[in-house]
Amino acid sequence: MNKLDAIFSPQSLAVIGASKTPGKVGHDIFVNILKGGYQGTLYPVNPKARSVSSVKAYPTITDIPDSVDLAMIILPPGPALAVTEEAIEKGTKGIVIVSAGFREIGKEGLDVENKIVSLCKQAGVRLVGPNCLGVINPLSNVRLNASFSARMPKAGNISFISQSGALCTAVLDFAADRDFGFSKFISIGNKADVDELDLLRYFHKDKDTEVIMIYLEELRRGPEFIEAVKEITCGDFRPTPVLVIKSGRTGAGARAAASHTGALAGTEGVYDAIFQQSGIIRVDSIDELFDFATAFAYKNENALGKLRRKVPDGNRVAIVTNAGGPGIVATDMTESTGLQLAKFQEETIEALDSHLPKTANLQNPVDVIGDAPMDRYENALAAVIKDEGVDGALVILTPQSMTDVLGTAEAIVRIARRSYKPILCCFMGIIDVSSGVKYLQEQGVPVFKFPENAAKAFGALYQYSRWLNRQRLAQFDLQHDRQGAAQIIEDCLSAGKTHIGELEGTGLLKCYGFNVLPNRLAKSANEAATLAEDMGFPVVLKIVSAQILHKSDAGGVVLGLENPKDVKKAFENIVSRAGEYDPAAIIEGVLIQKMAPPGSEVILGLNRYPVFGPLLMVGIGGIFVEVFQDVVFRLAPIGRNESRRMVRQIKGYRLFQGFRGRPPADVETIEKLLVSLSNMATNHPEIMELDINPLLVHDRGRGATAADCRIILKRLEGEVEKDE
Repeated sequence: MNKLDAIFSPQSLAVIGASKTPGKVGHDIFVNILKGGYQGTLYPVNPKARSVSSVKAYPTITDIPDSVDLAMIILPPGPALAVTEEAIEKGTKGIVIVSAGFREIGKEGLDVENKIVSLCKQAGVRLVGPNCLGVINPLSNVRLNASFSARMPKAGNISFISQSGALCTAVLDFAADRDFGFSKFISIGNKADVDELDLLRYFHKDKDTEVIMIYLEELRRGPEFIEAVKEITCGDFRPTPVLVIKSGRTGAGARAAASHTGALAGTEGVYDAIFQQSGIIRVDSIDELFDFATAFAYKNENALGKLRRKVPDGNRVAIVTNAGGPGIVATDMTESTGLQLAKFQEETIEALDSHLPKTANLQNPVDVIGDAPMDRYENALAAVIKDEGVDGALVILTPQSMTDVLGTAEAIVRIARRSYKPILCCFMGIIDVSSGVKYLQEQGVPVFKFPENAAKAFGALYQYSRWLNRQRLAQFDLQHDRQGAAQIIEDCLSAGKTHIGELEGTGLLKCYGFNVLPNRLAKSANEAATLAEDMGFPVVLKIVSAQILHKSDAGGVVLGLENPKDVKKAFENIVSRAGEYDPAAIIEGVLIQKMAPPGSEVILGLNRYPVFGPLLMVGIGGIFVEVFQDVVFRLAPIGRNESRRMVRQIKGYRLFQGFRGRPPADVETIEKLLVSLSNMATNHPEIMELDINPLLVHDRGRGATAADCRIILKRLEGEVEKDE
């Protein structure tokens, strides 16, 4: 038995703080449980009342003569702590604390919350809250509405997790309007004990849950969350779709970052990486959350009589419509969500031609004309869904005076039951299409009000299908000089250097397999010219100053110098411009570096976050990196397959494939170096931020060269400087 069963399916429940006064939370929650038809035994606990809503009350939970599975506490922090001890003494298996006034108000509330958590952990009791809406289980064998929402939702196969209690009541109201059902519904508040990951694991094993929806404000787990949720969304046991809406997309916190990676990422970059790596599908609105959940809950029986989730094998969509305008809207949205219009086989067109009038459009989207009766829709949909080049269909209906809305819905259901391919519907309107919409909803066929909603939902199904069926390549066999890198880092920290550039940075990169360029530091123009001649022209000159991180901004980089005279002149100009850019900057000298062979400019980087660890970045590099912001993020550690997906997710990836006569770039080297960067970040927690920009990626088979880097180090807390 799972310990969370006591939360969601208690045989007995005590409401501690139950009130006789309508309008108080303790009264309304107790009445909601009663009115909801709770199938267990309910006990109100109130030392000042003989009964609550005609149910005998008890002074304390320990006075209840029978066992209690779940204690629901509606008391201020101090009394809640005392009552928690009593509930544990009683043998309660689960506790939900609805009351506020804990962590969210400051240290005093946090101290009480921590004491409650400690008591529960010692006793092996799971705790939900504090500061939460409560728990709802509408299934007929439980019928529990232990919340301050007066509405008991319809029973369904979708579970909902929310960090916000106030949002829950709005979601329940919205769900009722859409005739949307839930298996489980919970608000976790401060998540002092039970959090999203606990609930995801529980719902994954719950036979009544087919789709999981989450409203998320923040996570407190990183890599552990990714690995666990990846198993939930695509593992061998019951792969379950997880949909999330995440609040707070703004990136104000990123503005303080010193590196390109930090400036581009922000915490939203972290969350996007977590969702991508774990297979979670992120939505942009509550409306979209429900649209996608409706599509993912869509199942039918396979040949063995088992229910199978309807996800498309590919992205080729057929559209059947009785109106040209909505069909065009659906076509546009289809192509913007990663789908494409299917190209029909000849026999499909022949079938359509035999059933449709001469004025109909036989190509995709199929227009069956506004006066289409039910059988015209049925024949057209049956023809296109059988086409081997079609992975699913969108059916659009606009109500005309002659439209048989219900008959068309029935025809769609008949075909949907015979096909393993997803069929999504858009019945446009409210009153005139209500009979058809109701029938489709009752039969579990997804139906939407607008074609763009249906197309987006289909795009989400295809996204999940790709996640389930992604390729897995053998991992790279990479060798690193971890000890050498650790020594370089220690030497820099011992010398007080926390911001390092190519001088020390290239040595660190070399330990992890990066191809770097020869470089030397010059203190004068004459020394620069001599070093350049020894190195061999052409060369690059770069300012070296801990205070100037972005050298190009300071005019501190000159490329392609071919002779000693130009080197001397460039030296003087760089030092002068650096002084004007930041008069307080300490100029260590000018770096003389061998000019790299040409290549595609890529940026690699990392930025370390508390809780989550190192966030890796790859994208189109060079001086315009923050203008185009064509970058992709993942949390370390990653392997070959994740690095491969990262590179292919770059919008400008086509540039690496051979563009306008240019030969293909060495993409595999980018993938290997991303994995090496991940290993470096994991092995050396002293690295706070790192940019390699540009990484010049040469033609296929010729590798890549790290042309510039900047690294920020920090000695770990408790770490002692080593003696010389």
